[in-house]
Amino acid sequence: MEQVELVRASSFRERATATGFVGRLDILEGPTGRRHWPDGVKARIVRESFEAGERVGAVARRHGLLPQQLTRWRRAAREGRLTIPLDDDAGFVPVVVDDGGAHDDRREGAAPAVPAGTIEIAMDGLVLRVPIETAPSRIAAVVSALRSAS
Repeated sequence: MEQVELVRASSFRERATATGFVGRLDILEGPTGRRHWPDGVKARIVRESFEAGERVGAVARRHGLLPQQLTRWRRAAREGRLTIPLDDDAGFVPVVVDDGGAHDDRREGAAPAVPAGTIEIAMDGLVLRVPIETAPSRIAAVVSALRSAS
């Protein structure tokens, strides 16, 4: 069995100074401790993990994360607590504001009236109506999901 010598701190310092040897030195690679990830960075990594053929573990490794951490971020995105922006090449869609039925539009083949306090989103032959108080981030997440499904 190896014998261990206990040395007082002051005498250790004296010996280290005299010999030039300070003992064992560990070099830690990569981040240590807690890191703060801005929501924009989290969203970009989560969006990358949702791409076809990507695995959570591989994406997490590429970004120096634990897979469990990325899974928590993905869950937050699904629950609407983390907003995933649309693709960078997505453009704006013109908004048409209706006066809420001030004119009578009962022509043959006309679209049914949208109830007051409703946002209507029409894309790819699909019409989505959501209450006006719906959070913009939630609407963006739904539109993004519809785009990826089509």
